Amino acid sequence: MTRKILVTSALPYANGAIHLGHLVEYIQTDIWTRFQKMRGHDCWYVCADDTHGTPIMLRAEKEGITPEQLIARVHAEHSRDFAGFHVAFDNYHSTHSPETRHYSEDIYGKLKAAGLIEVRSIEQYYDPVKNMFLPDRFIKGECPKCGAKDQYGDACESCGAAYAPTDLKNPYSAVSGAQPVLKSSDHYFFKLSDPRCQEFLRRATREVCKAQPEAINKLQEWLGEPGENKLTDWDISRDAPYFGFEIPGAPGKFFYVWLDAPIGYMGSFKNFCAKKGLDFDEFWGKGSQAELYHFIGKDILYFHALFWPAELEHAGYRTPTSVFAHGFLTVDGAKMSKSRGTFITAESYLAQGLNPEWLRYYFAAKLNGTMEDIDLNLEDFVARVNSDLIGKYINIASRCAGFITKRFDGKLARVERNSIIEEMAGAADAIAQYYEARDFARAVREIMALADKANVFIANAKPWEVAKQEGKDELLHSICTEGLAMFRLLSLYLKPILPKLVQRAEEFLNVAPLHWQDAGFQLPIHHLINPYEHLMQRIDPKLTEALVAANRESLEPAAAIAVAPAPTVAEPHSPQRHAQHQQATEDKQQGQASPAAQHISIDDFAKVDLRVARIADARHVEGADKLIQLTLDLGADGTRNVFAGIKSAYDPAQLVGRLTVMVANLAPRKMKFGLSEGMVLAASDTDGKSPGLFLLSPDSGAQPGMRVK
Repeated sequence: MTRKILVTSALPYANGAIHLGHLVEYIQTDIWTRFQKMRGHDCWYVCADDTHGTPIMLRAEKEGITPEQLIARVHAEHSRDFAGFHVAFDNYHSTHSPETRHYSEDIYGKLKAAGLIEVRSIEQYYDPVKNMFLPDRFIKGECPKCGAKDQYGDACESCGAAYAPTDLKNPYSAVSGAQPVLKSSDHYFFKLSDPRCQEFLRRATREVCKAQPEAINKLQEWLGEPGENKLTDWDISRDAPYFGFEIPGAPGKFFYVWLDAPIGYMGSFKNFCAKKGLDFDEFWGKGSQAELYHFIGKDILYFHALFWPAELEHAGYRTPTSVFAHGFLTVDGAKMSKSRGTFITAESYLAQGLNPEWLRYYFAAKLNGTMEDIDLNLEDFVARVNSDLIGKYINIASRCAGFITKRFDGKLARVERNSIIEEMAGAADAIAQYYEARDFARAVREIMALADKANVFIANAKPWEVAKQEGKDELLHSICTEGLAMFRLLSLYLKPILPKLVQRAEEFLNVAPLHWQDAGFQLPIHHLINPYEHLMQRIDPKLTEALVAANRESLEPAAAIAVAPAPTVAEPHSPQRHAQHQQATEDKQQGQASPAAQHISIDDFAKVDLRVARIADARHVEGADKLIQLTLDLGADGTRNVFAGIKSAYDPAQLVGRLTVMVANLAPRKMKFGLSEGMVLAASDTDGKSPGLFLLSPDSGAQPGMRVK
């Protein structure tokens, strides 16, 4: 049955360049939508630039241009970068559009009519020189905890403390340098704390995030237990001067960028519908049977799985079928860094001559449909691409094609369905399931395992030796035809990831664009192929070295307003911290940098006995709010009892059988609940709360008791 699917990615902010961290999401989404289209479904992929907010206004002012001129220029740059990485939007629009304005006003009006908008006065810092209220990230001063100077108004980059901007010592405006003053202003709030919203979200969040249990755990933490009311109302307004849409009936008040940003999905699709003659309500109307999916970073889960569905539901629109969150990108095991040259823009990657499909393949090989961060290890990047794409996939065509062209006038023999071809054709359904589940890493492993078998077949058949033997033409013809039949199937399975490479393979094979159902068919006898030309070059390690050097050398002093992104917190948008997430959203960067760690020696590290452990049992601890009791299996070293403070992020039932890593030589600690004989390792942001706790898990194949070193 043909499905109707609408897909979106988070909107990139129109105040900066697209970098490799952004591309994780857009490549992931593009692969998934290309797969759906190969399956024959009606699948549309829309996105837009997120164009409103204070940073846009101030940057345009500094450059001496209008905000409209700035966002038009950035839109062209973003479009160029996405096209360079073969991200094929069906429509790439802007939130500064009549369509987005219409739906922003429509949704606001319906929420107001439903009694879910409330006006209340709040007090916040005001810049008396610029005559503007200041978001938290535009206020700097001394950290109230450690005294570090020049810290932002929501978190200290030195000690990691989080606080309100009014807690800063000696505050000053990051815009003008003036001392800010406290001033009251009326703000408009969406009443997320209303029982109607609470009741709806308790039902809806499990369905919206059903594909990712870790997301459900985080949402349930934010919602609290039944009967609790942990959600706070959401400030949806900002005071003039502000670049955005003015709130109807409220002169000088503007919709906060997060109000109209997700509505930009609707605006972009409405714009697309007008071009293509599609029915907007068929996808967004209440009771729509179409599927709606949002691909996002895990740092904006709060907005997409709580605020956004609540808005849509109470404004009379359909809610998302599912929200798919992914993790962040690290480079060589660390956050992207300008000083190390690993904060790499899409433009610089392409300018250095690196093939965009190398990165598409590498990301696909890492993405598994979870919220785990992925690492771009540049040495592994070179090795994997060269091994898999050149040494395995393309190697098959290069070994067989020349004989077909030179000895058989480019015509194939009859394809004999040997056991390997049968296995490869039969893998279509399993590989499709991995793509559907966004487990691209498993799809890649399966495809490369098939490529290995194809290469073993060719190595054993030795066409280069058969070609030298008299009277062996028929055998040679058959071997090379079967090899190209395998190459064709591998091309089909890799097409969502490598669209341009496979397009060249299709041209070489002289076939129509491959669709998923083509796995069940083979090329006819005497099919004519085109002369083979090499399809892809190996990565020269010097290219990645030059890429890092170019990004390091191109560093310049930060221009205009240097605004660092804010860390996500468990309860954003309380009345006291209504602007906490302004810059986290508007910059859309990778997250706040952690304080630099002190160096240790290899001898220091060797003192820590890290072991792979299997969680044999997990249970709640009566009387403990944060603890889960774990029984850890260390293989030949027996079991250990460990109390872990991970209850906020995990359901014990979901942990049993999972592999993790523990500190095995930590001194036992007597607790009131029992003896804890070690510690499991988990990652979290600097505040220990956000974006959550994530247990470390070794790759499959690791066994309990193995030493981590």
